Amino acid sequence: MTFATLGLIEPLLRALETLGYQTPTPVQTQAIPAVLAGRDLMAAAQTGTGKTAGFALPLLQLLTMEGPKVNANSVRALILVPTRELAEQVHEAVRQYAENLPLSTYAVYGGVSINPQMMKLRKGVDLLVATPGRLLDLFRQNALKFNQLQTLVLDEADRMLDLGFSEELGNIYKALPKKRQTLLFSATFSDAIRMLAGQMLNDPLSIEVSPRNVAATTVKQWVVTVDKKRKPELFIHLMRKGKWKQVLVFAKTRNGVDALVEKLQGLGVNADGIHGDKPQATRQRALDRFKASEVQILVATDVAARGLDIEDLPLVVNFDLPIVAEDYIHRIGRTGRAGATGQAISLVCADEVNQLSAIEMLTRQTLTRQMEPDFEPEHRVPDTDASGQVIKKPKKPKKPKTSGGGKRNLGKWVESGEASAPEPSIKPVRKVPVFNTGPRKRKP
Repeated sequence: MTFATLGLIEPLLRALETLGYQTPTPVQTQAIPAVLAGRDLMAAAQTGTGKTAGFALPLLQLLTMEGPKVNANSVRALILVPTRELAEQVHEAVRQYAENLPLSTYAVYGGVSINPQMMKLRKGVDLLVATPGRLLDLFRQNALKFNQLQTLVLDEADRMLDLGFSEELGNIYKALPKKRQTLLFSATFSDAIRMLAGQMLNDPLSIEVSPRNVAATTVKQWVVTVDKKRKPELFIHLMRKGKWKQVLVFAKTRNGVDALVEKLQGLGVNADGIHGDKPQATRQRALDRFKASEVQILVATDVAARGLDIEDLPLVVNFDLPIVAEDYIHRIGRTGRAGATGQAISLVCADEVNQLSAIEMLTRQTLTRQMEPDFEPEHRVPDTDASGQVIKKPKKPKKPKTSGGGKRNLGKWVESGEASAPEPSIKPVRKVPVFNTGPRKRKP
């Protein structure tokens, strides 16, 4: 199978040849003909398997072959993504694919000035990549119209629909033409998301090129158990022991990112961090320096969990487990991409046992556990397995209480031979001893 046999036009084939693309991946093989045929699509595939090309290549071809010239402040195709970093990455891929085509492309997202974006949209854009919030800002300021829209793509659709974007998406859908092609692409789809997505698509074709919610087999995964307060110390120990050169680290909170970066920098480690509170220019600069190997350790919240393509990244560390189990798959998917191998280590404390159990149930595998000498946790992490159960060790049976003749037991007298419990149907009789409280009076 080649890209030519999928029906792609010659300018796209030339661009793919320049990029070194030779053989289409399974998701591309199935998605490209379906999109070219105008079908609505719902595609699930592991991260790093080429989903972006799966929808971008046929979409660019449709825009080239069909439809009128784009009008001022209008777009003909819209790709929605959940994060600024993913918007930049998707647009860069689209720009490279469209190198030989007479199409205009652009990306808009928050965290930067809106004025240059409004100026760019005045001439109209054939294909726009956007985050939902900034897209709505532009629409409400009349900088953007959707009357020419032909195709809507939701990239990382599970996050778009499930994690905080439902209100923005609802407002966007109201503004879009009813007649359009809709494509949903993601690595993971919960049953609830599938049901919701089914209401938005028209007779969609469903593609699953790998088992649902399964991490890439090219990534070796394991867990190191540790007490919560000793996580930073263990991380530094493992970093020095393994002589880590380039590591992407995920922390649960923005404060957690800043604290770990500060600690590492205090030790002379070239570290940087990205999270939602940092300006977009700062985030992009940190990411660019990490990709260029100028930064050794990049610590991030889940803004970096999806879509970031870092070539040959050898290691991902979960300093904290994610609250949402699906994010684990996306986090470790930053390594082991495009057939390469990678490693993913999770530092897990007793408080995270429920998150660990949810991850193992989602991925249908029990993660290997290790304990690092001198870092054995005082608070044991309960055993878990892929069934989603936390396995508790059985409690030792209590020894039955025995009592002998004439001994007092909790305020009642137990006579000899009464050690066994009475029959359930017989109400036990409590024998109350009589205590003398003063001298006995004689009867007159």
